[in-house]
Amino acid sequence: MSELPSVTGQQAVAAFARLGFSVARTKGSHRIMKKPGHKYLLAVPVHEGQILKKGTLRGLVSAAGITVEQFVDALH
Repeated sequence: MSELPSVTGQQAVAAFARLGFSVARTKGSHRIMKKPGHKYLLAVPVHEGQILKKGTLRGLVSAAGITVEQFVDALH
């Protein structure tokens, strides 16, 4: 299993967008993302310049139904 990189919420939103998710709405400081035909919504916290905690990011990757490697590839 690959190690999760340190990313901000905005970088995570961009990576999930490359994987087919789109921002459905904003709720406070969170971007709610959805993908047609996908079971779950992703609530990505976007706090200016702050790195996402590893557990939060791992949960988002898991809920998206992708591997860590796929997420890392989408970052680039």
